[in-house]
Amino acid sequence: MTNPHLVLKNVSHVLSDGRTLFSGLHEQFDMRSTGLVGRNGVGKTLLARILAGLLQPTTGHCQCQCSGSVHYLAQQVVHPDGSTVAELAGVKHTLDALARIGSGSTAPEDFDAVGDHWDIHQRLRYELERNNLSHLETDTPASILSGGEAMRISLIGAMLSDADFLILDEPSNHLDRPNRKALIKQLQRWPRGLIVISHDRQLLKSMERIVELSSLGLQSYGGNYSFYAEAKAHERQNALQNLSDRKLERQRQEQAMRKQRVRQEQRQARGNRRGKEANQAKILLDRQKERSETSSGALRQKQASNRAQLNQRVREASQQVEDEPQITLHEIPTKQAAKRRVAELNDVVLPYVSGASQTINLVLGGTQRIGVVGPNGCGKSTLLKVISGLVSPLAGVSKVTSESAYLDQRLENLNPESTVLEQLRLANRTADDGDLRMRLAQLGLDAQKVVIPSGSLSGGERLKGALACILYADSPPQLLLLDEPNNHLDLPSVQALELMLRSYHGTLIVVSHDDTFLENLELTDRLLATENGWSLEPL
Repeated sequence: MTNPHLVLKNVSHVLSDGRTLFSGLHEQFDMRSTGLVGRNGVGKTLLARILAGLLQPTTGHCQCQCSGSVHYLAQQVVHPDGSTVAELAGVKHTLDALARIGSGSTAPEDFDAVGDHWDIHQRLRYELERNNLSHLETDTPASILSGGEAMRISLIGAMLSDADFLILDEPSNHLDRPNRKALIKQLQRWPRGLIVISHDRQLLKSMERIVELSSLGLQSYGGNYSFYAEAKAHERQNALQNLSDRKLERQRQEQAMRKQRVRQEQRQARGNRRGKEANQAKILLDRQKERSETSSGALRQKQASNRAQLNQRVREASQQVEDEPQITLHEIPTKQAAKRRVAELNDVVLPYVSGASQTINLVLGGTQRIGVVGPNGCGKSTLLKVISGLVSPLAGVSKVTSESAYLDQRLENLNPESTVLEQLRLANRTADDGDLRMRLAQLGLDAQKVVIPSGSLSGGERLKGALACILYADSPPQLLLLDEPNNHLDLPSVQALELMLRSYHGTLIVVSHDDTFLENLELTDRLLATENGWSLEPL
């Protein structure tokens, strides 16, 4: 088939508890590389599984109009105990068949398993070397791989699948900065259909179009992320203006209808007075009163109909405005001066780290905002743990003179069995309950979400709760250490996090592989792990 594509026709999905996640979806995915975006929980992964044929929709259907297959790569790479690199790449079955044929097997099933892939071993070796994984063999246990290595091998398997469509769910998760850039180049070389679910703005900028899944359904944008962001902002502005216009129209029409009722009542009153003054017969007065009541009833009915139409227009305009709660962070008091030293590391030797980045000398000032970047394994997370005091250096001295707070990727400072409100009460014993609830609500955590176990919240909601317990404590930290805080967040949540961190005026150190995220934090410096060691570069 020369132009394979996937088609959604009136697709809906109803959850086991009866809630409708999405409905009435119509869309066609062609050979253009497509980024699928949307808020956490809106159903992107479920939709991807429907597109891949792994899940049947509740209603409607998905047509795969292609001669080949659809390869789906899940967000979490799962490798069973005892699995190998070959199994992660999805080629073990073929390699085993090749080995049996090499040993003399003539079984038809072995030749069917190989198909046209007689060179699969060479192709896998070539891809491993091209992706800086040449130190791995096909029988290397998957259990010794890092999360980034497991994801990269799974991506190699996707590329070797020869599928008509690749559907990748958050493929840049766990990848460091160089490998994120390599992933973009790798996907740009893919010659067939591609759908990528992602919140990675650099990756989305490399897509040919963006499709957004929201409460309004699926909306296609014929351009990359930059085009989508501009079009989305324009759409929202137009929707808000339309809602404002409909509300103003309703207000004006209500005023006009009130004036109309007043004029009619005045006419009726004048008519009644004239009838009495003219000493008309009772039968004539009764007929006049009947005509007046009929006229009043007709006016009320007409105005009720007009009012219903006006309300309907406002409702329809309101439905076109997505709910985007504004994030507000209260001012966090900071006492230190810019020139004051907050932390100092002298000849510190980091544990669990080898190479030039094992040793570091660093002085942190009162208002520095530092982004820490470097490849996986260079010691970024370990550096934050040493500064926070959670891990001791092998040698040297780490001295921190201000109160600090460390937030790791797993949000371990947040107890999943307790509510966010309970944990914030423990951190802040001076503010009353209403004030704490208001602060959480202004972060996008409503009254229902703050009273359920924090482990039940989405990743973005848990991150906001964890930050609230740190920043709104009775004694907020003057040094904030964050390790990959934007992992697994949807785009609105990442933008809200950026706003929160820009409002923090203490010393900030953030580890991230997301260049766009770091660029939006108003950093003063970047701390880079290089082949020659650590280098602090002012921005």
